[in-house]
Amino acid sequence: MAARMQIELRFFASVRELLGTGRESLEVPEQVRTVGDLRQFLRERGSVWAEALAEQRALRMAVDQTMSDATTALSDGCEVAFFPPVTGG
Repeated sequence: MAARMQIELRFFASVRELLGTGRESLEVPEQVRTVGDLRQFLRERGSVWAEALAEQRALRMAVDQTMSDATTALSDGCEVAFFPPVTGG
């Protein structure tokens, strides 16, 4: 049996406001291997999680402070951040 990964989650701006938290430590099941898998896993919590991380919602994602996409692999101890695209004027 493969060891489960421990990851650090960070949420910013409107994502943090919806979820009511800015960070969480989480042990993920072995089938969660990529950022996309993680986003789906968190959506399955339902309620505000499904809304904040909805597939159609434009979100930026970073792994260990490097911009990432849904195919980026996770590793034990990594930090994954979710945040809305930044708009400026």
